[in-house]
Amino acid sequence: MNNTLNNKLIAVVRIRGRVNVRANIKETMKRLNLNYVNNCVLLNVTDSYFGMIKQCENYVAYGEINKENLAALLAKNEIKQSAEDILANKADINTLKAVFRLHPPRHGFKSTKLNFKQGGSLGYMGEHINDLINRMV
Repeated sequence: MNNTLNNKLIAVVRIRGRVNVRANIKETMKRLNLNYVNNCVLLNVTDSYFGMIKQCENYVAYGEINKENLAALLAKNEIKQSAEDILANKADINTLKAVFRLHPPRHGFKSTKLNFKQGGSLGYMGEHINDLINRMV
């Protein structure tokens, strides 16, 4: 598959709510453990996860997480593993199964209806997801 995120550690943050969401997207969000707004999960991207993220792209923001924000998320949930250990051995992230409950971002989202390329907050953000998570922790 033409996937540039393959085998990378990414953060996925739910931006939009549960009202008027199609059933297949609702099921995909449930399988990703993104049941509520401002929830964040960490994923080691495979082809199946990438397909799930692409399906619910209009409801989430995602991108590669850096070591500082990963350490902040782990400290927030009082998880004993260090950020270096998780970045070095990405298989541990699948056993972690942690959902990080975050605050709404300071100074708000840019837009909850537009894609990141259009000036909004949805979809693939690349390294800019770190700015969003930093404002939410």
